[in-house]
Amino acid sequence: MGSSSRSLGDLFDSFRQEAFRLETLDDYSQSGNVDAYRLYLDGQPQPADYNADWLDEIRTYVGSGRRMYRVHILTRPLTPYLRFELGWGYRTNATAGEEFFILDVTDRPSPVPNGVGDFWLFDSTTPARFHYSHDGKFLGADLLPDDRGPEYVTYRDTALAHAVPFADWWAKYGE
Repeated sequence: MGSSSRSLGDLFDSFRQEAFRLETLDDYSQSGNVDAYRLYLDGQPQPADYNADWLDEIRTYVGSGRRMYRVHILTRPLTPYLRFELGWGYRTNATAGEEFFILDVTDRPSPVPNGVGDFWLFDSTTPARFHYSHDGKFLGADLLPDDRGPEYVTYRDTALAHAVPFADWWAKYGE
């Protein structure tokens, strides 16, 4: 089956072992949960049902033995959006079993080549490259052919090799 006949949803529904995400932006505020971000900026408490649908998905994947994990390449000081994403999102999603790692490039060049950008990689085989506007609005995903998989495995492995577990990084820099 060629990439053109699959959707991102299909890939989430059908991955067998793992789904990996590389995040490279410091602001996704025009994508995802815009209302929750406004609450955060207004100093409101995190809603009890924050990310509930995603948490259910993660629990389903992880409960069936599949791994979901991501690396975020970032620099300090954190943008307000990253404080929100890490403080609300990562800490909440981790309770459902998603794993997070931080590649902090504040004091060093990124080991991941410039221009790689954001992507999901399913079962170390199928990459889906994400596109965003300059202000962090999600514009769509390109499902790349599986023969691009090895290239994206290299990006993943490089990022992971230089990243630290989120909880350790957050304890040092987060609050």
